[in-house]
Amino acid sequence: MPVRMKSLPLLLLACAALSSAAPVAPEVDTTMLVEGYLRNFYSLETELHPSFKRKITDSVSEKLKKMQSFFGLKVTGKLNNETVEMMKQPRCGVPDIGEYVLIDGNPKWTRNDLTYRIINRTPDMRPADVDEAIKQAFEVWSNVVPLTFRRIEDGAADIMMSFQYRDHGDGYPFYGPHGTLAHAFQPGPRIGGDVHFDEEETWTKYNRGYSLFIVAAHELGHSLGLAHSPDPGSLMYPNYAYRDTKEFHLPQDDINGIQAIYGQSLQPVQPTGPSTPGTCDPNLSFDAVATLRGEMLFFKGRYLWRKHPQIRETEINLISQFWPTLPAGIQAAYENVEKDQFVLFKEDKYWVFKESNVVHGYPKRIHQLGFPKTVKRINAAFSDKNTGKTYFFVANKYWSYDERRQSMDKGYPRKIIKDFGKIGQIDAAFQHNGYIYLFHGTKQTQFDPNTKQVVRVLKSTSWFGC
Repeated sequence: MPVRMKSLPLLLLACAALSSAAPVAPEVDTTMLVEGYLRNFYSLETELHPSFKRKITDSVSEKLKKMQSFFGLKVTGKLNNETVEMMKQPRCGVPDIGEYVLIDGNPKWTRNDLTYRIINRTPDMRPADVDEAIKQAFEVWSNVVPLTFRRIEDGAADIMMSFQYRDHGDGYPFYGPHGTLAHAFQPGPRIGGDVHFDEEETWTKYNRGYSLFIVAAHELGHSLGLAHSPDPGSLMYPNYAYRDTKEFHLPQDDINGIQAIYGQSLQPVQPTGPSTPGTCDPNLSFDAVATLRGEMLFFKGRYLWRKHPQIRETEINLISQFWPTLPAGIQAAYENVEKDQFVLFKEDKYWVFKESNVVHGYPKRIHQLGFPKTVKRINAAFSDKNTGKTYFFVANKYWSYDERRQSMDKGYPRKIIKDFGKIGQIDAAFQHNGYIYLFHGTKQTQFDPNTKQVVRVLKSTSWFGC
């Protein structure tokens, strides 16, 4: 695997929480966002005059192409909803394409035994929780390479960590809440390797604000010499996404990158981590499929594919980038068009979201919908916006739920085989253009509800142009 550390600037990370990821049309008032984004992350050189607002220059178009290519978007060199939406996602401030280097070569620490010091602590968390979060962040890396990190209480350490306000003397000021989260410096003497967190942000053990563990672990990857990865499952992906500390395993992409710099771990068995699923993997199956505001959403583990029927490209993200409070492994989902809500299920709980915000009072138990206590989980669901009925698939049966009456219809459950044929257990389902698509393993069945006949059987990934 190629090492992802060429052309590193001295300042390696500044995580910027720009806004939520709700789709926005690229109107005139987004041009300042676009210009700033391309200037900060793609080396766009601009002059302070209004011509940028009148047209997209060749330089801007080329930078847009590079940005779209990095994130796996359709490469057009033009503004569109997907590009602007990606620019609005929380992310890190290191350039994705750097064009200057302040230290020659690919910087790395020349010693394997490094020290760190926590200069001060945020009042948002208990001091012990701050220390533990940072200790765990170092262990993310020491578990996979022959590096050790020892905390010291006084004096100069290799990596100095502190919480700072606004202009704090390093030439990279913070700008207050919801600005840059933190920044770190690449390996080297004096300020090299140091990490600064913005004290005006809200730091937490969990996902109510920004996870100190996640940000620190990402920062330390830069402190050790890694740049950003275009893999959305990587810890070194530019955009911030919450990950549960207890369930965190360093992705294989990051393991490959850091081991390319420092070599393999000294452990007798080399550690491995999760890899991002390939969009056209012939063995790919889905946990849930649903529509949302014209897009198709495909869930698998902690990943989410977004696909618009009229656009060839498919965007893959972490689920937590859009719904930070959701667990991984969602098992069913559907859109309630009438209420503009999105409903997601895992085990015996379900969540209702309005955009990225969970509706007050959720999650709730699935039995509050009218399921018997014997039902432990929902395998699949889809909603018919024309009839107001939502259909739930559980093992070899299915239920019909009336969204307007908020109760189960009489006569259910019914056997799936009786109304849909011999399909087997259904993993996911959604409705599109009058057809029902039922996913089972690596296949999906296109079903016509009017004729009650199977139209054809397709690969589960056929929507991705595979």
